[in-house]
Amino acid sequence: MKTVLMADPARYPRMTTSELRGTFLLDALYEPGALHLNYVDLDRAIAGFAAPLGSALALPTDPALRASYFTERRELGALNIGGSGAIRVGGKTYELENLDALYIGRGNAEVSFVSHDAAKPAVFYLLSYPAHSSYPVTLVRKAEANPTELGSVETCNKRTICKYIHLQGARSCQLVMGVTHLAPGSNWNTMPPHTHMRRSEIYMYFNLGSDARVVHLMGPPEETRHLVLADKNVVISPGWSIHAGVGTRAYSFCWGMGGENQDYADMDPAPVESLR
Repeated sequence: MKTVLMADPARYPRMTTSELRGTFLLDALYEPGALHLNYVDLDRAIAGFAAPLGSALALPTDPALRASYFTERRELGALNIGGSGAIRVGGKTYELENLDALYIGRGNAEVSFVSHDAAKPAVFYLLSYPAHSSYPVTLVRKAEANPTELGSVETCNKRTICKYIHLQGARSCQLVMGVTHLAPGSNWNTMPPHTHMRRSEIYMYFNLGSDARVVHLMGPPEETRHLVLADKNVVISPGWSIHAGVGTRAYSFCWGMGGENQDYADMDPAPVESLR
């Protein structure tokens, strides 16, 4: 498990494109038939993919965690962005179709991931944060994710926001997780952008063709930079950074947060006219 160390806002303005990508972008996590994780020192987040094919993939316990098993002191959100599959937690199996999610609370020693058809495999995006209390394993279907329509065609950001793990949905210690889908013809997400010092945020972009890209905006509102991202790329957003993006076509992204506040609306707006 690779460890990623964050830059602070003092170092950030002097970073090259390569340094920005090496610090804020996780771009080598998805591999068919494998499970890869990165540990981020910011809020001690872990992000990765489990992409099972013919056999199950067990959630490993990396020595860096100093734990008997992965969720000994952690909670985990798993979003299926592929074909049908299942997640086995202890002695129980949870069936997940495309865009279903499973919350796995602290204290579940055995977790593994399965695809039902290797030709159309499940792809599980994984996001984990430390947990200091235990909440039950909860399956959230796509249709149960509280879809909310926002934006408009005129502003090129007509989108549907689906909340999976949050205060009014599947409960957790600190993890908040959901998905935003851009409508055909819309390109912008989270515009105007915002920051929130009470929690960091991680985006995972998906449903992008091989020739499509998202230009992800980051940094303080008065000192923005950008990263060009491909399908299944993951980008880290510290509390001092905005997080917004525009795609060459419509796309989806999973947003996840960890920190001291689970209130979805806890944001500090950055008006468009303030951006530099």
